[in-house]
Amino acid sequence: MTEVLPTRAVASPQQTPQAKSELRAVAEKLEASFLAEMLKSAGVGEQENSFSGSTGESHFATFQRVALAREMVASGGIGLADIFQANLKEKTNDQ
Repeated sequence: MTEVLPTRAVASPQQTPQAKSELRAVAEKLEASFLAEMLKSAGVGEQENSFSGSTGESHFATFQRVALAREMVASGGIGLADIFQANLKEKTNDQ
């Protein structure tokens, strides 16, 4: 369910505008992954009625949670992307 993040260095020590946007994109993906897991723990997408329980239901619930998490991040999120971006920037400057 969670997306694999790039393994290469995201930005060089010289923080170009492109590198900053790449850092932000990675930070937002991390926040969205976190939020999707929290939505899963909260039971979002699970149904308990006479129409629930089909074979693909869990897969579609996962798609729904990921889409909700991405929209939450696009709407401002909960502030984790800012923290992740600052930490990623700090790590790339240490190299």
